[in-house]
Amino acid sequence: MAIVRKNNDDQGAGVGAGAGAGSGPRRVSILGATGSVGQSTLDLISRRPDAYKVVALTAHHNVDLLAAQARLFNAELAVIGDENLYDALKEALAGSGIAVGAGPRALCEAAERPSDWVMAGIVGAAGLGPTLAAIRRGAIVALANKECLVCAGELVLEEVRRGKATLLPVDSEHNAIYQVFDFNRPETIERIILTASGGPFLNLDVTAMAQVTPAQAVAHPNWDMGDKISVDSATMMNKGLESIEAYYLFPVAAAQIEILIHPQSVVHSLVGYVDGSVLAQLGAPDMRTPIAHALAWPDRMATPTERLDLARIGDLSFEAPDPKRFPCLRLAREALLAGGTAPTILNAANEIAVAAFLAERLGFLEIARVVEETLDKIAVTPLGDLADVGAADAEARAKARELAGLPAQGDNRLSLVQG
Repeated sequence: MAIVRKNNDDQGAGVGAGAGAGSGPRRVSILGATGSVGQSTLDLISRRPDAYKVVALTAHHNVDLLAAQARLFNAELAVIGDENLYDALKEALAGSGIAVGAGPRALCEAAERPSDWVMAGIVGAAGLGPTLAAIRRGAIVALANKECLVCAGELVLEEVRRGKATLLPVDSEHNAIYQVFDFNRPETIERIILTASGGPFLNLDVTAMAQVTPAQAVAHPNWDMGDKISVDSATMMNKGLESIEAYYLFPVAAAQIEILIHPQSVVHSLVGYVDGSVLAQLGAPDMRTPIAHALAWPDRMATPTERLDLARIGDLSFEAPDPKRFPCLRLAREALLAGGTAPTILNAANEIAVAAFLAERLGFLEIARVVEETLDKIAVTPLGDLADVGAADAEARAKARELAGLPAQGDNRLSLVQG
């Protein structure tokens, strides 16, 4: 079972075989190679050079690291998202024989280049176009970009069905659920429980939270993540987005999705069954574990991650999230229930608000305010096609910039490559 759809009567469709299945090295492409997920993926590949061949690597603006990665892994193609950095990347890879590209169209071309497995690790809505490009050609897509399903869940799943692609969740929570979910008998599932660390401000009162800085917000206590994802963890918007993603990944109703704070980040998520059994996937907080699960799927591969020592840890604690201190959870649930373009608006507004906070143009608690006011001011409409996604995203970004006191931008549109 490779992808699960929210309708209980849908069956999953999968293609491909695990690395080492006798078909030669698995050809892989990594979208977002210089981010934390991309670097962790390459770390695993470096330990099994016989099992994997790197095809394409992409980054947004980190030319030096992208060029170094492309040379080290002898990639066929390297693409930088910022078109203004094309010459810099070309110069950095001069004489290497590695093809070079830049811009949104080139990112999609990297995803379209023949490979067996694609890591969709571009953060935010910007990853939707390249991820869809990989899906449309029927690749095995390791999904680390939750925003794809948040912004366009039904449309993405329709592309998966049409392209006969395989979608494997990489987020530690969804990967954990994937490993213990009985896809052959989804009617036996009572609930799924997404765990959350609570971020760095779990025990701060609201007054103190109003004064936190970007540096404090990105200092996650357990995980090594990028700035945007770390801020989402601090506001718990990441868990709200993950609940929307889970709705599309697994055949459950919104009411069956729960969130539980677990500060130790050892239990990565749980699945409750109708007989009262609760199955959980545990492990040290290291993204290389879920990445390895997807990279070797349907096999497993050895990793250098720290082995879980429950005796040393001693205690595992759990608590319900406080909706007053983490209003982003409520906003995400309301967007999921509203449907249509509401999740797209939610995500776009959050991306703008987080960027404003990181630029010290907005207070930490103002992130939720901007998101809520954007949702209040923009009408939610049905999501018919990708053009609707782009339009809702652009309108939400413009309104969120206005509410955050940021200057308007000339073009807020998502770059979506139509099939």
